Amino acid sequence: MIAFWALAPLMVLAAVGMVLVRKAVHSALLLAFVMVCLAVLYAAQQAPFLFAVQIIVYTGAILMLFLFVLMLVGVDASDSVVETIPGQRLAATALGLLFGLVLVLGVAQATMSASVGLGAANRDGNVDALATLLFGPYVLAFEVTSALLITAALGAMVLAHSERLTPKPTQRDLAAQRIRDYADHGKHLGPLPTPGVYARHNAVDTPALLPDGSPSSLSVSRSLQARGTIPADLSSAAVDRTATALDSTDSHQRTAAKHTDRGSGR
Repeated sequence: MIAFWALAPLMVLAAVGMVLVRKAVHSALLLAFVMVCLAVLYAAQQAPFLFAVQIIVYTGAILMLFLFVLMLVGVDASDSVVETIPGQRLAATALGLLFGLVLVLGVAQATMSASVGLGAANRDGNVDALATLLFGPYVLAFEVTSALLITAALGAMVLAHSERLTPKPTQRDLAAQRIRDYADHGKHLGPLPTPGVYARHNAVDTPALLPDGSPSSLSVSRSLQARGTIPADLSSAAVDRTATALDSTDSHQRTAAKHTDRGSGR
């Protein structure tokens, strides 16, 4: 009872959120939360087989398959409100009410009437009895369900696959496109220089120096330029002054290290 009263409110909130959220991926995640909580309730009712099936089959396989299909197809909120089939909202409302009625009748019958035949069905154990039913009278339905799951996986791959409308560009085509971009827009023809090239410092915000000594703004990330973390003075003289200061600092550190070594007798 403690597990039920602790998880039932969370399951109801997650179920309501599953219907009200705008993104289908969020709805699938909320449904996964409800299924995991239901598995915990099965474990609290001493039904280990249903607990394992709920986690492995429903939550770990079927629901994750739905989530992967949603992520591959890319269904968003704008697509979900478009009614592609006339009358589907009315049919969905009617089926929802019918499902609710069946659920209420099933819960009422299970709670108000005594269970009949449960002891005889579980005489050899709950798992053995379920296996006998699944692979005995209901083996055809069991195999049809597995075929439906395989069909759903194949359908997800077909929906996610897209045919190439244009031929794949070759290395020659890419090189020709770079030449056209340079001729039309003046875009840099080769690869961009990395920070610190031809410079005395290799920091990521230090621009590369061109052969004439002028800094190249193409070598610094645009995000750093937008943040304003690049020094305002980017001339080669400023880089030389920084390098001289660093060299002097290094020389002082080396001199101090020598004195320390002599003092220690090394």
